[in-house]
Amino acid sequence: MNNGKVHMTTENEIREIENGLKDIIDGGLPSTALAKQVQRFRIGFPATKLERACTLGDGIYRIKPEDKEELIDMFEEAAREGRFAKFVPASGAATRMFKHLLAKLNCERCGGELEEKDAELVDTFMALLPVFPFYADLQKVMADDGADLEESYAAQDYTVILEYLLTDKGLNYASLPKGLIPFHNYGSKYRTPFEEHIAESVEYIKDNQGKIKLHFTVTPKHKDAIRAHVDEVVAKYPDYRFDITFSEQSRKSDTVAVDMNNEVFRTDDNKILFRPAGHGALLTNLHNMRGDLVFLKNIDNVVPDKAKTDTFEYKKLLGGLLVQLQADIFECINMLENHNRSDFEVAAVAIFVVSRLQVKLPDNFAELSIVDKSTLLLSHLSKPVRVCGMVKNEGEPGGGPFWVNGPDDFPTPQIVEKSQVDMNDPEQVEILNSATHFNPVDLVCGVRNHRGERFSLMNFTDPETGFISEKSKDGRKLKAMELPGLWNGSMADWITVFVEVPLSTFSPVKTVNDLLKEDHRM
Repeated sequence: MNNGKVHMTTENEIREIENGLKDIIDGGLPSTALAKQVQRFRIGFPATKLERACTLGDGIYRIKPEDKEELIDMFEEAAREGRFAKFVPASGAATRMFKHLLAKLNCERCGGELEEKDAELVDTFMALLPVFPFYADLQKVMADDGADLEESYAAQDYTVILEYLLTDKGLNYASLPKGLIPFHNYGSKYRTPFEEHIAESVEYIKDNQGKIKLHFTVTPKHKDAIRAHVDEVVAKYPDYRFDITFSEQSRKSDTVAVDMNNEVFRTDDNKILFRPAGHGALLTNLHNMRGDLVFLKNIDNVVPDKAKTDTFEYKKLLGGLLVQLQADIFECINMLENHNRSDFEVAAVAIFVVSRLQVKLPDNFAELSIVDKSTLLLSHLSKPVRVCGMVKNEGEPGGGPFWVNGPDDFPTPQIVEKSQVDMNDPEQVEILNSATHFNPVDLVCGVRNHRGERFSLMNFTDPETGFISEKSKDGRKLKAMELPGLWNGSMADWITVFVEVPLSTFSPVKTVNDLLKEDHRM
């Protein structure tokens, strides 16, 4: 947050920013939007006010064993009808995945000492290098260049090995999308995250014609390579029909960067710097996908076939719960839109909204007319729906489920990141640390209304939930702004249900060493 004096953006500043945008955006951007970005750096974003952590029975639902069969049946019927698709943000680079190895390579080239934690990670990686699924590829690329991996490995020549692994001298993994990195061994072959997502989808989203709908967001630079790889993968499944689409994060969603004095940042060649605005910018991609019921999952949260049993079961349970919930919501809307609705029907809808959707109604609700009651209830029901899996918190960094007070001072369930919380407020820190569950990014979304029309997803965001971070460019510090996160502020005004899922459904690969965990070993 910024508690300093508010600086009103001048017309000259607005014109300057507009001129800078003309080189990168077709059609330009409204000057008011540009002015708001600069102004936002100066006033900051308000911290998200946590009311309490969501816990089992208070914001988090646990599926009962006796309900599983019915939910899976509901899921499978909707799947046969072709209602399900899968959306995977896959544009993230693997750079962070190899961060400790890049640091080691830099030290080998330039001297210096690694931090103790990074040194331990490097030692573990090197000790177990032969078990990684990309070992054979590394061996081949070195041999093609006249080098010998076994000799370098025996001599502990880390510089040569890391150069061929990470840079354009060899495999160039540090510059590839994470989705193209080999993750899992299958005998003499391996699978990438793209292939694992496709293998997953074959098991739970195919329709009665064997059609499978997936969507990947990708970077322009690697789009062709990803398409070629995906084509190779789907050729392994001749009995299925794949409808796989790709999109790129729109450059129109980029945000302007500022220097540490909140003035527009210019590069060494005097151009205004714009930066990608985080995964929240993918809300437009999700909207343009034209889906109905859409699973959303990160590219790196995949496991080999031996560990997929729980994933398959809970994908079906979450999907079935969404189908059931959406059907009940649509029935309620149809009752409220009926001009002959009765007081009893309106009361039944109110009970559903309070008990099932955990909505708090105003104290004077009973005193309202039947028309006003119906209007209020419709405002709570006429929204996109998401069912979000939550795993028990075991110290992973990231967001979690919390009750957050909305604009009407009524609490709603939200996914909140640590960066959104005022860490100088002891009470807020205590609530943050009391979280019993963690957000693994395991969602299924209902993005159509009761008439089958697509919601305009941009109408259900909370623009106050973005954040500002410090970055650097050409050795100079700058401030960057990210839009409300895709599953945070971008879905803040959705109907939200949190469901406990097993920890076995969450196996992300944040560093290459995570591939050594049991879940990722065959």
